[in-house]
Amino acid sequence: MHLNRRSLIGAAGAALALPSIARAQDRQLTVEEVLFDPDAPVLANPDGDVTVVEFFDYQCPYCKRAHPTLIDLAESDRGVRLVLKDWPIFGAPSVRASQLALGAVELGAYRAVNDALMATDGRLSIETVEKTVESEADADRAMASYRDDRSKWDGLMNRNQMHAAAFGFQGTPSFVIGTTLYGGMIDRATLEEAIAAARRG
Repeated sequence: MHLNRRSLIGAAGAALALPSIARAQDRQLTVEEVLFDPDAPVLANPDGDVTVVEFFDYQCPYCKRAHPTLIDLAESDRGVRLVLKDWPIFGAPSVRASQLALGAVELGAYRAVNDALMATDGRLSIETVEKTVESEADADRAMASYRDDRSKWDGLMNRNQMHAAAFGFQGTPSFVIGTTLYGGMIDRATLEEAIAAARRG
């Protein structure tokens, strides 16, 4: 499915059912709204010529497996603008992980916290989440920062959920690369081809 500058239109690229296209069109999502949400954390080059958006959950094993590849690709291709959209769908520990990571933005520790949480093994507990965050930032300060901007961060996660539902994404990870949707795990070769296709327009 592709996006254009005004709204979603149907096309090839992701194995999504037709009803998801209708839902996305009903919501009238724009490229700017999805790719350039001012509150969404951006890793790598904020001025890159191709945006790669990942909808992810800190407990998703496929997200964890994909994370090093995404980071390496964004660091090796300086034209990639990597946008991370927290979509905590696996329960309370996922929500807490997202809250603490987003709270760490104001502490200048988002990338470190994100990397640490993505490096964990298996299912998480709230205690494990807090201990992991504490290895990179003050977890209490991160939570306080999150609470100070709760409307901002909860608004962001609500928009992420709305976008994922509008696109018909069935789970994490899911991607928007350029203006094409990819539901599910994709390997590095597919990522590189998707980025090249986005550059070709």
